[in-house]
Amino acid sequence: MSGEDVENIKWSPWLNYEKSSINSVPESAGVFKMHVQMKILYIGSSQSLRQTLLDTLSDPCLNQARRFSYAITESADKVKDRLLIEFRNNHFGKSPPCME
Repeated sequence: MSGEDVENIKWSPWLNYEKSSINSVPESAGVFKMHVQMKILYIGSSQSLRQTLLDTLSDPCLNQARRFSYAITESADKVKDRLLIEFRNNHFGKSPPCME
């Protein structure tokens, strides 16, 4: 997978991290990122974005998230891996806080 593929992903706008916003997310394969105060907490991938995001509502670490964004892609796991590599490269090798 080339870096260009990640750069061309069409992300949704940032949405409030709450059940009503998650219910509008398609049940498609894709990637998502969650943040609080402009800091990425988590980068995930799923074969069903809506269900996975609903499941995250019960995660104690992610309860601090305020917003999320998602992108639909059939190669969700590969895109997630690429996003994590980029994140770690920009954060001294560290993963997002809710992934450590």
